Amino acid sequence: MRYLIGTAVTGGVAVVGFAWLRSGALTLDVGIGRSVRPLGPISRHIRAPRDVVFDVIAQPYLGRTPRAMAAKLRVLERGSDMVLAEHFTPTRAGRVSTTVETVRFESPHRVNFRLVRGPVPHVTEAFELETVDDATELTYTGELGTDFWGLGRAWGEKVAQVWEATVETSLDSIRSEAERRAAGHRMPT
Repeated sequence: MRYLIGTAVTGGVAVVGFAWLRSGALTLDVGIGRSVRPLGPISRHIRAPRDVVFDVIAQPYLGRTPRAMAAKLRVLERGSDMVLAEHFTPTRAGRVSTTVETVRFESPHRVNFRLVRGPVPHVTEAFELETVDDATELTYTGELGTDFWGLGRAWGEKVAQVWEATVETSLDSIRSEAERRAAGHRMPT
């Protein structure tokens, strides 16, 4: 009987622990068997000046976060060139994963992200903005690290798929908004 109770408790703890891990509420960062994999590169050609693209990225963090983004972003601490922010990402399981990241701004050419809390122990990312003719090339790169050798690598692959899909969606939104703003500033010829 003790064995059954112990097994049930262990199973329950494992299920709850995995749910917390998946949601970002629990981060296991022990540094044992650490594997790091690249994220990206993912690029978008945006028909807008680099400063407009940079402003589109920075505004929800450094300025007032639009109501439309409240379900995706909450700034916890705001400085002049760095914030601590929560990001909310829907997962395939119908739940929301919460990450806490620092976001550092190097106007007008780079935005850096560093994971503080999330479903994996290590993520660093950057948006690089390069002027190309009258447009901007926005390139995303990063790395994601997990612990526990092969088991961690398998978990990291699942997380990376959702992570990169979320970044793709964000880059598309950035492109749409930057091009909309740039079109509004162009004078008719």
